[in-house]
Amino acid sequence: MTKLIAIFTTSLFVGFSGALMPGPLLTVVISGSARRGFWEGPALVLGHAVAEVLIVAALAAGLSRLLKRDLVAGLIGLLGGAVLLWMGFDIVRSAWWGTVSLEQATGSEAGLPLGPVITGVVVSISNPYWVLWWATVGASYVALSLRRGPLGLGFFYFGHILSDLSWYSLVALLIARGRALLSQPVYRLILLGCGLFLIALSIYFVHSGIKFLRGKAVAISPSD
Repeated sequence: MTKLIAIFTTSLFVGFSGALMPGPLLTVVISGSARRGFWEGPALVLGHAVAEVLIVAALAAGLSRLLKRDLVAGLIGLLGGAVLLWMGFDIVRSAWWGTVSLEQATGSEAGLPLGPVITGVVVSISNPYWVLWWATVGASYVALSLRRGPLGLGFFYFGHILSDLSWYSLVALLIARGRALLSQPVYRLILLGCGLFLIALSIYFVHSGIKFLRGKAVAISPSD
């Protein structure tokens, strides 16, 4: 159970790190909530969750055997760790220098005439950074979670999607009611903490990747 809780907790914080950064989904949440109220935010996240459960299912069902191989898991772990390290440094740099803000997303028009749930799906799958995240960090997490079976995968997914739901619901509430509750310094401090967490987690991913690769090297080495 301790391992499952660790999977849930780390996926929750990694999810926050990605959700907090300005991007297409944040744009439509802000734009939609400003026009149609709070519930537009959770509805958009529902569409996002549909896209993510599909990709998690595809990774688990179609690639589960492949991801369970030490060589593949090791390489994915190294790649995922490298991407997490890059993301972490980028978030820390942006937070430290104050180059990101919630206001960055408000100037974009996000009126896709598809309804909030379908819009959430379309915005998610059309985002190249979302695809990159799932091809690297997400695949790494799926590989690690599958070591704990279906429960591990479930704990990963629900931790990840809970971060999206809670953050974007908060943003929708702030936009619908006014943004006085979340100042720019507080937002930057949250980002800084998430960036440092990503850097620490990237070290774990790289370490896990190296362990998998070492296990593979031992397995394929000729016996005496």
